[in-house]
This record gives sequence, C-alpha cells and structure tokens, in this order.
Amino acid sequence: MSAAEDVVTEGQAVEAVPKRVMTLGTGTSLVVLAALVILPVFVKNFIIFQMTMLLVYGLAVLALNILTGGSGQFSLGQSAFYAIGAYTTAVLMEQFNINYALTLPIASVVCFGFGYLFGQPALRLSGVYLALATFALATALPQLLKLGYFEYWTGGVQGLVVTKPDAPFGLPMSQDMWLYYFTLVVTIAIYIFAVNLLRSRSGRAFMAIRDNEIAASAMGVDVALYKTLAFGVSAAITGVAGGLGAIAVQFVAPDGYTITLAISLFLGMVVGGVGWLPGSFVGAAFIIFVPNIAEGISKGLSGAVFGVLLFLVIYLVPHGARDILRLVERRRT
Repeated sequence: MSAAEDVVTEGQAVEAVPKRVMTLGTGTSLVVLAALVILPVFVKNFIIFQMTMLLVYGLAVLALNILTGGSGQFSLGQSAFYAIGAYTTAVLMEQFNINYALTLPIASVVCFGFGYLFGQPALRLSGVYLALATFALATALPQLLKLGYFEYWTGGVQGLVVTKPDAPFGLPMSQDMWLYYFTLVVTIAIYIFAVNLLRSRSGRAFMAIRDNEIAASAMGVDVALYKTLAFGVSAAITGVAGGLGAIAVQFVAPDGYTITLAISLFLGMVVGGVGWLPGSFVGAAFIIFVPNIAEGISKGLSGAVFGVLLFLVIYLVPHGARDILRLVERRRT
C-alpha cells in the first residue's frame, strides 16, 4: 500500500464512524408528543409544573449526553453551566426588564462561551481527571455567586425572585400551562438540533474521538477543536435549561445549584442510557419522581430506599432505559 493510500482526510475519517444515535420511531414519537400536548389539559397546575421541570432537566441531561455519550468526555460540572444560564435569565429579566423568551438565546451564548473557554484547559485532561476538574467547577461556582462583588446583580445569598410570565395574546391558560407549552416547544427544537448535530459531520467527529482519540487524530480529525466545541454546545444547551428552570421555579439562589444537582444530572444520563438521546427524558423523570416515591415508602429512610431502587435499576438495566426498548423490540420480532 502506498503512502498516499495511507492518508485519510478528515471527511473520510468522520464518514467512517457509524451512526449510533438511537432515536424513537416516528410512530412512537408522535404518540409521545400527542400525550405531552394533551395531558396538561386534564391535570392540576402542580403536575404541570413537574412536567415542565421534567422537560427542563431532560434538556440538561441531553446536553450532558452530547458531551459524554457523544464525545466521551466526563463532566460533573453541569450544575455550574445550569446556574450560569439561570442567573443570566434572572438578571436580564429582573434587572434589565428583557422579555423572558429573549433571555434564553443570550443565556445560551454566554454559557457556550464559558463552556468553550473551560474546554481549552480541559484538553490536557481525560477520564477521571477531567471529571475532577469539572467537579471543582461545580463546587466553586455557588460560592462565587455569594461574593459581595456580584451581590448587586445576583442578590448574594438571598438570590433573586423571577416573575413567571403570563400567557400572551390573552390566551385562556394559566401561567404554569403556558410556560409548559413554551418549554415543550423549546425542548422539541433543541432535541431536533441535537439529533441532527450527532448525525452530522461534527457529530461523527465527536464519536470518532469518543471511540479512539488517537485514531481519530491520526485520521485527520481536529481533536482539540471538536472536544472544546462539544463542551461549548453542551454548556449552551444546559444554559437554556437553567434559564427555563429559573422561570419555572421563580427563584434563583446559589444553594440551588450545588454539586448535588450535577450528580443528579449525571445519574439521569446513566439511568436513561449514555448516548441515547430519548433516554435523557427518562433519566430526568427518574431523578424527579423516584425520590418522591422513596419518600412515600419511608420518610425516615427515603435515602436508603432511593439507593435500593437505584441499585435495582442499574442491576436490571445496566445500559439504561434503552435496554428496555431493545427488549420490547425483540419481543415484537
């Protein structure tokens, strides 16, 4: 084989990576979408609020799935980007009186910048060391938000109260219902973007780096560029989730974005299935509803019950919710 034949261009290398983005079938997707649209009409506002938070956390887990499942980079710092997005939206709404819908793209751009910049020094790290670096970021940010230098904007320890928007054009629906449908539209748009991203040339470059970084580099993939880009895109989506979460909860405070949130998002990704985008919302449902179920079983031992339930899930479906989908598909055939 000649030397010329050994040379593989970046395009060829990226095209050689198989498409591994598992999505739901068209029929299943339409049924799920119809249920999401119709269900709020028949439930109370509290349930609508929980469904809104499910979508919000689903977006944050999806962003982590792009980073970890797509490019193979582990992060325990998503709560930091979530907090930055939440505070960006809160400050713009309350301090500058900017429309809530316009704050989301701004929060996305701000978080993309932070994620991209953080990805630069993170290039020297991988595996558990990268996870520890992002863990440090998630631990430090809530303390930084409490500093007096930012108190005029962030409200310091007391935080900021965020005004929940009314339905526009005089639509006959509650604030919770309107915010749910608004969040649903944003979620669908970002989900479609994420699927197309991972199926694109850039997405295949992510997966080439995930599978074998050295081989991807040898075949012409710009590893540094795509790894930092993955961090930036993941942070941007997490920032949008944080902004939506701030509007839904109507409050932001440093203690609401601790390392516990980062671990919960990571847990949601594992339970939903690493690399399986629809599983992001299954994982979000797990971290929202299972703690409530555990508390209902035993208030005094809710943590222990949650641990047992988590152990059973990991033992029965080690690859997350997509194992259940595979089992259903096998039985159909």
